[in-house]
Amino acid sequence: MTRIKTIERNTRETQISLTLDLDGTGKSDIHTGIGFFDHMLDGFTRHGLFDLKVCVTGDLDVDCHHTIEDTGIVLGTAIREAAGDKRGIRRYGDIILPMDETLVLCAIDLGGRPYLSYDASFSADRMGDMDTEMVQEFFYAVSYAAAMNLHMKVLTPGNNHHMAEAMFKAFAKALDEAVTYDSRIMDVLSTKGSL
Repeated sequence: MTRIKTIERNTRETQISLTLDLDGTGKSDIHTGIGFFDHMLDGFTRHGLFDLKVCVTGDLDVDCHHTIEDTGIVLGTAIREAAGDKRGIRRYGDIILPMDETLVLCAIDLGGRPYLSYDASFSADRMGDMDTEMVQEFFYAVSYAAAMNLHMKVLTPGNNHHMAEAMFKAFAKALDEAVTYDSRIMDVLSTKGSL
């Protein structure tokens, strides 16, 4: 069973084409027009061992908000649809991930209910051509479109680049664990019988 999903979303603000393979090898082909965001998505792809292809044309003459938020919506939708009925997957994933002086916690539940708990403060307004406040907006969009609980906390802050990169990598590792099949799980991991 392949867990590959292609999503296209076109609005007056953004035109997005995204293909996600949950069972990939870490290959990426990412073009959002925002260099720092591309770097973050590449880290997500490589550390989650997903394959991800993203092409975005956004209204960057306005700012980076619509491009990043809408990419989060599309990625979240792809995660939800690629995971299918979630039979046999672990459902939960978590990690505490270090990156130099920075330490980040990420925990995920693919239980079908959207929620973001986010605790991170940046000391700069921008990282390259990406507004730091867009890190939260991205994860909010992903969590709601994917219908997942997502808890993201910077336990030890530090360099802004390190914090953001550790968050994207932690998200990747936790998601990889959550979508992994477990031979002991015959149905869905829920007392309700569905997720």
